[in-house]
Amino acid sequence: MRKLVFIFISLLVLISCKREKQESRKEIQSKVVWEPYDESEDLKVTRNLDQERMHLKLVNSKVLDKNDIWRSLESELDYFSAEDYNKLKEFIIEKDIPAIQQSVKEGKLSYEELVKFFIYRIRKYESDNSLSLNAVISLNPKVVKQARELDKVDKNTIDVNSVFGIPIMLKDNIGTKDMFTTAGAIVLQDNKTDNAFIVQRLLDQNALILGKANLSEWAYFLCVGCPVGYSAIGGQTLNPYGRMIFESGGSSSGSGAVVAANFCVAAVGTETSGSILSPSSQNSIVGLKPTIGLLSRSGIVPISSTLDTPGPMTKSIIDNAILLNAMVGMDSSDRASVSSKVDFLESIKESVIKGKRFGVVKSFLEDSLYAQSVDKIKKAGGIMVIVEPEQVALPGFLSILNMDMKNDLPEYMNSYASNNITVKTVEDIIAFNLQDNLVRIPYGQGVFEGIVKDSTATEDLERIKENLNTTACKFFNDQIDKHSLDVVLSINNYHAGYAAVAKYPALTVPMGYTDNGEPKGLTFIGKPFTEYQLLQLGHGYESISEAREMPEKYLE
Repeated sequence: MRKLVFIFISLLVLISCKREKQESRKEIQSKVVWEPYDESEDLKVTRNLDQERMHLKLVNSKVLDKNDIWRSLESELDYFSAEDYNKLKEFIIEKDIPAIQQSVKEGKLSYEELVKFFIYRIRKYESDNSLSLNAVISLNPKVVKQARELDKVDKNTIDVNSVFGIPIMLKDNIGTKDMFTTAGAIVLQDNKTDNAFIVQRLLDQNALILGKANLSEWAYFLCVGCPVGYSAIGGQTLNPYGRMIFESGGSSSGSGAVVAANFCVAAVGTETSGSILSPSSQNSIVGLKPTIGLLSRSGIVPISSTLDTPGPMTKSIIDNAILLNAMVGMDSSDRASVSSKVDFLESIKESVIKGKRFGVVKSFLEDSLYAQSVDKIKKAGGIMVIVEPEQVALPGFLSILNMDMKNDLPEYMNSYASNNITVKTVEDIIAFNLQDNLVRIPYGQGVFEGIVKDSTATEDLERIKENLNTTACKFFNDQIDKHSLDVVLSINNYHAGYAAVAKYPALTVPMGYTDNGEPKGLTFIGKPFTEYQLLQLGHGYESISEAREMPEKYLE
């Protein structure tokens, strides 16, 4: 009898605990469910903006229920409360990788808690229609379990300067097997791929792929004059420093926003011409566009095999160097890939501004933030050399992108896309999109139509590539060589086109904010494979400027 009573009491306790868990779950879900809303007032505000490209037609995706982003991870947050979230903030928000790793070593934080913190934070903001950034397309359903496994490792063996256990977001044109790779396009909504080369490099070092960031659809190579940061899958990416006011930058828009708003530790973007530099500058973060070939492009939805490259997007130079170190590696599948033995983290330890020669673009001195940055570098001992590079045209630039896309996209579809993706060419995608203009291409597909019309012959294309490379290299080298410069200083992505066809690296670092609060970046440009030097000088500038500030509405 006593035994039966014990069993009965045990069952009551079990049922009670289960009920409490269920009630807890209901309570949490009732607070965080995203609901569509009438966007008309928001859209009306954007139509009053001076920049016509910011005149939005919609905010949220017509095909993505945002609740689906975190649905598979809801149960992991059942016992992660607002109290837990607030307790962990001091160890995570705005902290660089070494600081986070040190907190893990000291037992103040676990990798599981780190991941849950970001999932909680993403759900917290992305479910709020007054604060949502539409910066996230998907979350990795396995990421908490993967973090839990990493917590079993002896923390004393972990290098604080490593990506071990660090949650990283990928631009959603970069392949990873745990999530779909869409490039923001409905036609690729169910594209299940293997890991891209750089993703496998991260996983080999036990980084955690937290999720996929929104982007300008097809890396902003779809529509003419459309808003940057828009994709049919993810909706309109918004800038945390000015929702519905400032552009988020493109095409790695979501990668910029998730880092700026502390939705992850770091992110990976891609650039053809300005697509890392622009969103990094617009979101007040550090973005590196490497020399073509330093990082593999295998497994990434392409625009141009001539000019495409992935790159790290972070809140600090030290994180940028750590993430870059983790991704480099020779890839035999990428004909541009090169081997690198540079330790970029070690290189920033030698960051000395004094005695270094900086090319200062004379016309940019009219920009007060640029002038102030130049003055800070000068006071730190930098040698400032005024340069006046002659602005030259880059004829045929668009033909490089058109013809490369025409050839590279079918190659991607055949080599990397999943078998259920039946489209193979740009023409196929145009036809697919025309089946539902309003949902699939609300801003049209003028760029895709231009690709089809472009009939540049192969021999002409090669001549264009060679001529533009020569022109752009001369544009920089005439100043660098003449004045023995270590670097040329630019603003945002102002010289991105030249850096692209020259295949030169460029690094942008937060420079400050305009009077109305819009971020700007100071951009360092150097000769091929001088990333180590750009990071050195960028780190030196970062330490004297300390320009980055968190977006005010995303402090909590």
